[in-house]
Amino acid sequence: MPIPSDDDDAALFREAIGPVKPLPESSPAPSKPKPRALARMAERDEQDARSEFQRGLDDLSALAAGDTLSYRRDSVPPAVFQRLKRGRFSAQDELDLHGATLLQAESMLRHFLAEAHAHEFGCVRIIHGKGQRDDGGMPVLKNLVDRVLRQRADILAFHSAPAAQGGTGAALVLLARR
Repeated sequence: MPIPSDDDDAALFREAIGPVKPLPESSPAPSKPKPRALARMAERDEQDARSEFQRGLDDLSALAAGDTLSYRRDSVPPAVFQRLKRGRFSAQDELDLHGATLLQAESMLRHFLAEAHAHEFGCVRIIHGKGQRDDGGMPVLKNLVDRVLRQRADILAFHSAPAAQGGTGAALVLLARR
């Protein structure tokens, strides 16, 4: 075999390497994974729940700043409800909604109640404020708390807290056990 000249670098390389064996044919590279399917039904259910919630807000009369929140399921004995009204239950957790917008407060409230239920708390306190404004507007957060608590199956009863625990600016909530 003739010796290649220094000018032919490719020939020098092939001579240094020697014979090569071609690689076997491989399958094509995997394509990008398909995007996850959207949970359209869950989104639709959430949207329906929000619109139903809004209709519930529109249907019921609004509470004023000094009004008392009060609700009891038929399964709750009157004596237990009286204890709740008097603040005889110890609140195991507390949520303060001061400064939150309506949407933030709704999200915070739902999350708080889910956590309280998961921890199997019996009684919690929700501070919504009295909503007394100079412009005479309705207490938005107080009305939100009233509507959300009435709609939940895991709420047995609720009542505005005694004066020493927040009065009409807070609510004591009795939760159902699992």
